[in-house]
Amino acid sequence: MRGRQRVSSREYITAYDRGETSVRLLNGKPSWRKSLRHVLVASISSFLFGYHLGVVNETLESISLDLGFSGNTMAEGLVVSTCLGGAFAGSLFSGWIADGVGRRRAFQLCALPMIIGASMSATAKSLWGMLLGRLFVGTGMGLGPPVTALYVTEVSPPTVRGTFGSSTQIATCLGIIGSLFVGFPAKEIVGWWRICFWVSAIPAAILALAMEFCAESPHWLFKIGRRTEAEAEFEKLLGGVHVKPAIAELSNDRGDESDTIKLSESLYSRHFKVMFIGCTLFALQQLSGINAVFYFSSTIFKSFDVPSNLANTLVGICNLVGSILAMILMDKLGRKVLLLGSFMGMAVSLGLQVIAASSFASEYGAMYLSVGGILMFVMSFALGAGPVPGLLLSEILPSAVRAKAMAICMAVHWVMNFFVGLLFLRLLEQIGAQLLYTIFASFCVVAVIFVKNNVVETKGKSLQEIEMAHLPQEAT
Repeated sequence: MRGRQRVSSREYITAYDRGETSVRLLNGKPSWRKSLRHVLVASISSFLFGYHLGVVNETLESISLDLGFSGNTMAEGLVVSTCLGGAFAGSLFSGWIADGVGRRRAFQLCALPMIIGASMSATAKSLWGMLLGRLFVGTGMGLGPPVTALYVTEVSPPTVRGTFGSSTQIATCLGIIGSLFVGFPAKEIVGWWRICFWVSAIPAAILALAMEFCAESPHWLFKIGRRTEAEAEFEKLLGGVHVKPAIAELSNDRGDESDTIKLSESLYSRHFKVMFIGCTLFALQQLSGINAVFYFSSTIFKSFDVPSNLANTLVGICNLVGSILAMILMDKLGRKVLLLGSFMGMAVSLGLQVIAASSFASEYGAMYLSVGGILMFVMSFALGAGPVPGLLLSEILPSAVRAKAMAICMAVHWVMNFFVGLLFLRLLEQIGAQLLYTIFASFCVVAVIFVKNNVVETKGKSLQEIEMAHLPQEAT
């Protein structure tokens, strides 16, 4: 992109306020229908993400019995968390892969280890075989979410970007629910857990194949100098009348910076704040304890003699309902409002868990408080803390380092996720539910304060407007 005229951030914002660069508004809003099918294919990655998060919930007991580590909570924790270790590695390199081969090829590379890992898990004869399969699956899980967030953000019209971003969370919910329903016969049918892993290879193969027919991100094509192809992709996604305004908007984006900027710059100077917001949001998301519920809800409900089939179905329904509400409200209320309401609801829900674990609650009272608190917690999470961080970060990160910086933020997510999955059962044994849920609730309160003071609103704005408005201005 060398040779393009550089336009300062201040000049661009002033021009936009005068209406000089808002040609796209004269042509009306781009239709969401053209980009919908591309978003739906990308959402298969989120479905797989949810499926592999939930697949061990109903099957963990059967797996431990068949592979000979029943009763070993550390081994059970490793089956859950090993894929998270692989996800850390996958997410760490996701930015380089997405920038190197493009978003579409990155999706296909995400599907490959999921197919291999699912096959290895399904045929495992020992704990180590299972762990190796989960490690491969995790690599694909780590690569998928940041690439999905990037792709959906970059192919969606600004007016529906929040809605489309929330659709990936719905796909995650459907994946979790799907894994629960597929896993229901695992306790009655010997070896059924192997079928549960084989099933996951089907959507992974569909993702790899369907991506061949999807549009590439025009933002990525423009960034690497393939302007003509970027125009063709914009026509597929937005319609011909919106191509020139979209390209003109990209042309006003930070001049030649994308040719010279280094990833190390995202860790200091004017890029530091958005990186700090991203890493902190993902850390607080995981420290709320949400994935402990998804991984071990069967164990929690079992302590109250609640049938796991019923309990996990309710968890999945609450997650899905909350995600649908988030999709409806994302472009109406905005990202910040949903985040604040979500974390506040989670804090209250965990307060109910603390009361349920105390000596003040009767046996039946504890059961209703605990089960009701978990369901409220899941729905609150799905309203904001689940779908917003990935979408928000892909919006506010500067285009020059968006993919690589997203990879670093997601790596923080997976590190926290790994330790929550590994240590939850052990901490539940050692310090008790009351103190553990108090710690989770405290992180939710910290998240409310952090969001209120640091998160900016992005609804309805183009990526270029967001970058120009929220990055500190360069000295002139």
